[in-house]
Amino acid sequence: MKTSSDYKTTIALIGMPGAGKSTVGVILAKLTARGFIDTDVLIQMSEQRSLQEIIDSEGYLVLRSREERVLLGLECRGHVFATGGSAVYSHAAMEHLRAHGTMVFLDADLPTLESRVRDFGTRGIAQRPGQGFAELFEERRPLYLAYADIVVPCSGRTQEMVCAAIIDGVRRRTQG
Repeated sequence: MKTSSDYKTTIALIGMPGAGKSTVGVILAKLTARGFIDTDVLIQMSEQRSLQEIIDSEGYLVLRSREERVLLGLECRGHVFATGGSAVYSHAAMEHLRAHGTMVFLDADLPTLESRVRDFGTRGIAQRPGQGFAELFEERRPLYLAYADIVVPCSGRTQEMVCAAIIDGVRRRTQG
């Protein structure tokens, strides 16, 4: 059995675009007195261009590679990380984040995600050319579930309810 000393203070949020990682991450960081880092923003800052511009000029696999590099470079403790939706394609990055804390999958159903993501073609989502959002959801969901230490259902819940569920899940995990 793991003890609380086995778990670091970082919370990494994983999930589909539209699940609420960035929005929930900011609120969660405030509620838990942690710093907040959005890895999509780190990529854009390091590349000096948007995620969509990277995809348009170099392809979705290059974006995934840049995302992996940024994630592997994170050494922060005491933070909430909002990862890009494609972070789960990198086993090395997921294990790196897991080694520094708790992986939380924000699990929203497809209709909820589709209602939130209206800019699918320009949002900078790393998907194969011609791949639709529903197909991407079906491909990624098993990966999120495989890496998650905690799964938090998000559909029909407010951001505050999601944060409360995360805090409760992390507390139960670190106490047991």
